[in-house]
Amino acid sequence: MNHLLPVILCGGSGTRLWPLSRQHYPKQMLQLAGSHTMLQATALRIDKTFIPDGWQLQLPLVVGQEDCRFLTAEQLVQVGLKGVRILLEPAGRNTAPALTIAALTATADGDDPVMIVMPADHVIKDEQSFQQALMQALPLAENGVVVAFGVVPTSAETGYGYIRSGDRINHDGASQLTEFVEKPDSETAQQYLADGHYLWNSGIYLLRASVWLSQIKQFRPDILLACHEAISEAAIDHNFIRVERSAFMDCPSESIDYAVMEPLSQADSEHKRCAVQALNVGWSDVGAWNALMEIGEKDKNGNVLSGDVLAIASNGTLVRSENRLVACIGMQDVVVVETADVVLVAHRDQLHLVKDAVAQLKSAGRTECDIHRKVQRPWGYYDGIDEGHRFQVKRIVVSPGASLSLQMHHHRAEHWVVVKGTAKVTRGDEQFLLTENQSTYIPLGVTHRLENPGLLPLEIIEVQSGAYLGEDDIVRFEDNYSRDAVPSISHAPAINNTADLLAAKESISATH
Repeated sequence: MNHLLPVILCGGSGTRLWPLSRQHYPKQMLQLAGSHTMLQATALRIDKTFIPDGWQLQLPLVVGQEDCRFLTAEQLVQVGLKGVRILLEPAGRNTAPALTIAALTATADGDDPVMIVMPADHVIKDEQSFQQALMQALPLAENGVVVAFGVVPTSAETGYGYIRSGDRINHDGASQLTEFVEKPDSETAQQYLADGHYLWNSGIYLLRASVWLSQIKQFRPDILLACHEAISEAAIDHNFIRVERSAFMDCPSESIDYAVMEPLSQADSEHKRCAVQALNVGWSDVGAWNALMEIGEKDKNGNVLSGDVLAIASNGTLVRSENRLVACIGMQDVVVVETADVVLVAHRDQLHLVKDAVAQLKSAGRTECDIHRKVQRPWGYYDGIDEGHRFQVKRIVVSPGASLSLQMHHHRAEHWVVVKGTAKVTRGDEQFLLTENQSTYIPLGVTHRLENPGLLPLEIIEVQSGAYLGEDDIVRFEDNYSRDAVPSISHAPAINNTADLLAAKESISATH
């Protein structure tokens, strides 16, 4: 029995889609096109209904970032994919190391599956045609050929790399792969379009795991060595596979194309074992807001509107509202994106500067480039409703049966009011239940835990008050989700008495 293994590359931060996409909630986790998030749509793209006889479809193997591990797992469970293995990268090292640790994991038990390698942030409108192209390329991959999927271009696009195809290999759309080329300028892109042999590089590949390992060994043995060390020392945590940090951090950062595909395509014909399969499937990598403009449903004035939006005398404009009414009057070729804490307004010709805006925010230490006001946690989520000097208000929603860690804060006290559901509260040596409209107080320095023992979501309003309210002022003693204990902030002194507290308040207030 042959095995087909979907490998989903789920790294990257998608900064060009800020403020919707952020470091800890990147674009692959967003619902940008259709009823599923981009990760979910990718995971569901390969199903057993079209797999040929003699082949068995395996659960996907996901390579993703540590910070998004619980969100990744939860999104897969939501679409019925339980037990998916998730390889956790301590930091991004581009796609070649990601694929290498996936191939090492896939072959660890002696199996050698054919891997369909897919980035998690692509849109494919014609799923049936994509599946058909995959099946047409499967015999090539089964026999040791590395198959790259190239998208039939519909315009002289300068934002994509290109693949040059040579002589036809078969009648199913596969050709020899002769060259990879960088993103062209406008004139060169027009030449590529007129030539007819150039395809957009989709970043999707079909190949045996052992073939990838042999090619990376030939062309980049340094990457293979670092990845092998990282996987050999990996730790298993439920469905998470945590690669060894120091070895992986020492791995060179390189793409699949640079590490293997370009030198492989330049090999002489006797040793060339790569091909390109043409795709005509309504593909987009949704790299920036203009891509959503292209694939979105337009009104009679060419606008793409999402959410509570009123557009008057506006043309060629994308407006996305997440929380409130957005009224646009007299807008032309503009992008407006509203979130709970940020509003982006940009001309479509200047959208390449969104990355610069994110970089400036990061250098200024602003959190809006990293997290949303609503922050996902393995137990549910919290939403920062309001904040000011020495106080912060959050709406906390705990999933049924879930619990926060047993924790303590050095620098803040908390008041909890139950809005919906039943809360089980641990406070020091006490344990008690709270129901709707009941409340409690968690003094500074007291260990505590919030749990939801019920069958419905628990919703509370939390009011924090104190000298420092940052998320790093959490000391965890017990945690159901294997999160490391977070020490108190290094510059904050221990609080032993009232005099120390007053001194600490002055010190921390000055620092923050």
